[in-house]
Amino acid sequence: MQPYELSLAAAADAIRERQLSPVELVDSALQRIAQMEPQLQAYVTITAERARKAAREAEHEITAGRYRGPLHGIPMGVKDLIDVAGAATTAGSRVRADHRAQTDSTVATRLAQAGAVLLGKTHTHEFAYGLTTPQTHNAWDPDRVAGGSSGGSAVAVAAGMATFALGTDTGGSIRVPSALNGVVGLKPTYGLVPRHGVTSLSWSLDHVGPITRTVEDAALVLTALAGHDPRDAASLTAPAVDYRPTAGPDLTGLRVGVPRDYYFDHVDPEVEAAVRQAVDQLRALGARLVDVQIPMTRYIQATQWALMVPEATAYHEGTLRTVPELYQADVRILLEAGELMPAGDYLRAQRSRTLMRQEWAHLLEQVDVIAAPTVPATAVKAGQETITWADGTVEGVSDAYVRLSSPANITGIPSLSVPVGQDTAGLPIGMQLLGRPLEESVLLRVGHAYEQSLEAMISL
Repeated sequence: MQPYELSLAAAADAIRERQLSPVELVDSALQRIAQMEPQLQAYVTITAERARKAAREAEHEITAGRYRGPLHGIPMGVKDLIDVAGAATTAGSRVRADHRAQTDSTVATRLAQAGAVLLGKTHTHEFAYGLTTPQTHNAWDPDRVAGGSSGGSAVAVAAGMATFALGTDTGGSIRVPSALNGVVGLKPTYGLVPRHGVTSLSWSLDHVGPITRTVEDAALVLTALAGHDPRDAASLTAPAVDYRPTAGPDLTGLRVGVPRDYYFDHVDPEVEAAVRQAVDQLRALGARLVDVQIPMTRYIQATQWALMVPEATAYHEGTLRTVPELYQADVRILLEAGELMPAGDYLRAQRSRTLMRQEWAHLLEQVDVIAAPTVPATAVKAGQETITWADGTVEGVSDAYVRLSSPANITGIPSLSVPVGQDTAGLPIGMQLLGRPLEESVLLRVGHAYEQSLEAMISL
């Protein structure tokens, strides 16, 4: 196994035990980038010399006995919405072509303090306003979409071009590309991870979170990221938590909600079969399955769009009026549509969100987690605009991909996407675990138990 193939936890153990140096790990990742980047296009900027310098510094610190923890010397990618001092933050747009960050975002500061090594900035759909990331190709099939808007981050991790990466999630933008590329993606509770220094799409829906190869890796990154920051008005004051799962695969007593509506409506049969098989595996580990009804399903799509569109337009108001020609057509049209939305629609969406949060809180009193598909279909061919379901219903690709992930953004609850197999074309399938606010540890425990059970079966 090459160093770039190691999980974060395995690489951290090897570095701590002096069996692997950060220099070796970073060089391996950079060699992998040189090999794979021409066909996958995950990165907008590669900071190779900066990474090598940081790796040497990490090695010197560790040799001197100043080991900072499991992220020390670990190579990462950062989505090109997230400020890193001295690096460009283009947000995938010509509007930001000349922008260069003067200071670090909060999350960049925390990762630097933990000793992580920046490999580069990863591609995003322009201003994160889309679910495909058109610049980037799927890690499993370059002819298919990467998913978005954190497509570059997911592909970098899936292809071994970063040990972990950061993404952002406004309607599924961490979980969708994670599911489509066979990696783990975590959207934390709204406000748990600060967004200071992160380009906004929709302030009341935006989240920052990790994309990793394993659930344990996601826990390690979240531990470094979480914590209050007064510069983010939505930032929560919560006690420091070590999210790394410590329990074994036994889930006895855990209640897993299995939706009988919405999450399995208009879903590819192979996706449904893989997710239901994974749910059965949770039951085999001791969990009790509970049928649940998803509340207010008819209002989910309208609420998501009625919140996101006007908030995005408000953020872009100045440049939309002065340099509209610099936006890609799909994003410009959405921003212009936001100017036509009545304030009453936005206020009704906020009321709908309040009711939805209340109903989901009641739902999550009945169960500890909900298990469902992350996306209803695997990665479509690049350029494909619609999906036709078995009953003849035609759905836009972006609408399909956001449909199952947006409830967690509207309500602010945490959601974890875990790979649960492949379809007959060999494309990854993801299962989504949703839980109560600030109970990321429960989701991570369940996801980790599922991974451990698979490893146990493979070793038999």
